[in-house]
Amino acid sequence: EEIQRETPYPDGKVERVLKNGCHLTFFPNGTWKKVGSDGKTVTITFFNGDVKQVMPDQTVIYYYADAKITHTTYSDGLEVLQFSNGQIEKHYPDGKKEITFPDQTIKNLFADGQEESIFPDGTIVRVQPDGSKTIEFNNGQRELHTSQFKRREYPDGTVKTVYMNGQQTTMYVSGRVRVKDKDGNIIMDTKL
Repeated sequence: EEIQRETPYPDGKVERVLKNGCHLTFFPNGTWKKVGSDGKTVTITFFNGDVKQVMPDQTVIYYYADAKITHTTYSDGLEVLQFSNGQIEKHYPDGKKEITFPDQTIKNLFADGQEESIFPDGTIVRVQPDGSKTIEFNNGQRELHTSQFKRREYPDGTVKTVYMNGQQTTMYVSGRVRVKDKDGNIIMDTKL
């Protein structure tokens, strides 16, 4: 670009105004700043390779050169971090975080402490603040894990519960109930 005016300063800073209206400022440490001809787009390239851009809508894009991370902050408060391995994190103003991992697993962390993970195979895992967990498998089965038991629900309506003491109860759609002790011995079976 053609230079319209150049001003050197005693501290070593040099300011250039280009004919297209851009303003460039060069600092002695190697950092430089460009203000676009619109006066609203600002790019600062730091001596360490980091780059900060402020867009006309006040979106701020910061690239961390060493870590290869791009951190974008939007005017509505949404923050998006993009990592070199393909991981993307979205931090919402309400406290929710959404992380998309390189394998396309999506993890949502909610402000109230709940978590939800959605795996590429369709499995969904939800964890409550109390530690209880619900797993929905892509084959229609569902599991509930609490501090007292683990329960699996099958698409045909069968429900199998394993208690912390090792006892197992299986309830079938037919009404049949089978109970086993911790060693797997049947202690009750109501065959109908």
